[in-house]
Amino acid sequence: MHDLVIFDCDGVLVDSEVLSNQVMIDNLAQYGLHLTLAECMSLFVGGTMTGVRDKARDLGADLPDDWTDQIYSEIYERLRAGTPLVEGIPELLTQLDAATIPYCVASNGRPEKMQITLGQNGLWERFSTVMFSAHVLGSGKPDPTLFLTAAQQFGAKSPVVIEDSENGVTAAIRANMRCLAYAAHDDGARLATLGAEVFTDMSHVPGLLGL
Repeated sequence: MHDLVIFDCDGVLVDSEVLSNQVMIDNLAQYGLHLTLAECMSLFVGGTMTGVRDKARDLGADLPDDWTDQIYSEIYERLRAGTPLVEGIPELLTQLDAATIPYCVASNGRPEKMQITLGQNGLWERFSTVMFSAHVLGSGKPDPTLFLTAAQQFGAKSPVVIEDSENGVTAAIRANMRCLAYAAHDDGARLATLGAEVFTDMSHVPGLLGL
């Protein structure tokens, strides 16, 4: 039995990836880089915004020095307008509570972003004291530090990670942790290749965890 569940935030707890990527598409088009939603998500999901900036520049976008502040502002505005939970998350958390299995969130995103998305869905109280952010620790996925730090703080011997991105799966595998990969937008083949167990509905997770 696992003694800790480590959730990614965007795309796992909250259904924010499409919203955020549409904002990036509209923004990057102003700087000469035109992408489809599928292209944008393939390129950028699971990365840091600094990494997005550098990759976009490599692809020809003429981005200003203050671009990361600009894009964060635009994304936060869009997320404040309404960010739904991933379907099945409230039920899954209730089942974890009933089984007395602790959980936390580990994200490349900023704490402010998680407060916006989790706060409007009633989850901030559950996660605010068990939140691990790359912006606070100074190390983001695919580096395993986020996950290792979370497990260490909980004293977990058998943690499991729930992710949706290549960077996240890579970090979990590097941390020698079991990784369940939520594939909501494709078949999850790339995530499976990296070593994750792919699933397509949060209702599958209790069975995968043996609850």
